[in-house]
Amino acid sequence: MLIGEHIHRIDPKKRLAIPARFRKELGEKVVITKGLDQCLVLYPLTEWEKVAEELSKLPTGKSENRNFVRDFFSKATDVELDVLGRILIPEYLKTLADLKEKVVIVGIYKRLEIWNEEKWNDYKTRVEKQTDVLAEKLGELGVY
Repeated sequence: MLIGEHIHRIDPKKRLAIPARFRKELGEKVVITKGLDQCLVLYPLTEWEKVAEELSKLPTGKSENRNFVRDFFSKATDVELDVLGRILIPEYLKTLADLKEKVVIVGIYKRLEIWNEEKWNDYKTRVEKQTDVLAEKLGELGVY
């Protein structure tokens, strides 16, 4: 299970060390793509295949489906963890997520998100103010 938040640095060669506690579950090869809310998403291959399969089932007659799927898949690339557990983040993804030297890696159960540290802190502050409302909505769905 991928959970928790970790602050790491991107080195000058655009490599990011993945926290050791996540490496076994991720495997040697992962897929990274543009996420929502201006972060990147890192999927273990098995989870990527599930997400890709579900997205491929969306009706292509709807332009918003086509647009999302195109954007999501066109930004995706597979990367390998090196012997030190680092991945190389492509420049176009680094730019999309406005990643600087310091980033936050967030475990979201079956995937990781990689955030610009400032944007993550702003996001957390915003969401934490809505916790009660969000919990109530989840309760209505029978989740919480």
